[in-house]
Amino acid sequence: MRKPTNTIHLPTNLASPSSSSSPPPLRTIQTFNFTPFPSKPTKLSFRVSSSHSGDSPPTSSSSSQTLNLISILRAVPDWADAVKERRMQQKKSLYNHETWVQHRSSWRHIRHLLSSLSSRVILSLIPPVIAFTSVATVIASYNSAVISHWLPEFFPLLRASSLPYQLTAPALALLLVFRTEASYSRFEEGRKAWTKIIAGTNDFARQVIAGVESSGDALLKKALLQYIMAFPVALKCHVIYGSDARQDLQNLLEVDDLAVVLSSKHHPRCIIEFISLSLQLLHLDDARRLVLESKLSCFHEGIGVCEQLMGIPIPLSYTRLTSRFLVLWHLTLPIILWDDCNWIVVPATFISAASLFCIEEVGVLIEEPFPMLALDELCKLVHNNIQESIANEKLIRAQLIAKRKNSSDNKHSTNGRFSSEVDRKPG
Repeated sequence: MRKPTNTIHLPTNLASPSSSSSPPPLRTIQTFNFTPFPSKPTKLSFRVSSSHSGDSPPTSSSSSQTLNLISILRAVPDWADAVKERRMQQKKSLYNHETWVQHRSSWRHIRHLLSSLSSRVILSLIPPVIAFTSVATVIASYNSAVISHWLPEFFPLLRASSLPYQLTAPALALLLVFRTEASYSRFEEGRKAWTKIIAGTNDFARQVIAGVESSGDALLKKALLQYIMAFPVALKCHVIYGSDARQDLQNLLEVDDLAVVLSSKHHPRCIIEFISLSLQLLHLDDARRLVLESKLSCFHEGIGVCEQLMGIPIPLSYTRLTSRFLVLWHLTLPIILWDDCNWIVVPATFISAASLFCIEEVGVLIEEPFPMLALDELCKLVHNNIQESIANEKLIRAQLIAKRKNSSDNKHSTNGRFSSEVDRKPG
């Protein structure tokens, strides 16, 4: 842009000044100041202005719109994950005779079908199934538009041969089977580990009840039994996410002991330290003390197995391969099935995604075995068994002492009768 700045006076006669003595008349012209070109090229920037806000900068508006779109897309997966995690933290129950009768009932299929909407497996399938069914709907709509000549002729029809799917279907089946089998082996290992922990806790408490007989160790014996009952509960809180150790242990330990356990970084190992030091303070002979201390190896082994299962998942490369295979399979499934199914590709994709992702989801859920086990019920069962053993100890001991006394009295009476009969015989 140019603007007038000043005036310059130029002579009208450009002849040499020697030709005339008077100065020549001056003519006034305007000069213009031109903006010089920049030495370096400037960058051109384009901005899209918002129609409803003149004060806020457009960049913040576009970023907020992007965040809103992302939050909308993440709403359904976040909701499904939240529901699944709440269901994972629900307490499981042990089966009894009545539960097994209901479990094998002929009505179980109808009962399972009616409870589908409350299944955490089915709820976790909502995001992927909706996504792949939407992709199938878009592809079917596009192909229909191309066939109906609603689009220009250069748009291709999305279809392909089904031969690649026929060749890769066994590979996908093997991946899903091996993935689920590996997860079930972890579940079985966790179940066996907790079976040993529960059996070792009951056996440890039985030997303490029967082996500690000194009246001076009564208080220490009671505290030792409390530590033994608290160990499975502490280990359960250690391996299950969201457990409240204070609430679960406050009815098993004294206040000062509970404070020490909660202040430690590893609650189960702290309780093992309490047990070990209690055994050292008891008035026991060395052989019995060694037998009792050998029971602690079961607790250490249980901690090791549980932490290994919790910290080391199935190899991530295997899990990722299965997931990627399933995603690519269902993204291209509508293209493969279009020639044979046309718009049937939409329900076919829905059924395929629901079936295959359901199998994969079951494998993911049981890969972490501890939320699937009824650990709260097992810990409660151990506590009740030990309490019953403590309550029955005095009664059983009294009955056995009475039986031994009666047997000794009968023996003495039998010997006295035999000696009197010998005395009555004639000499």
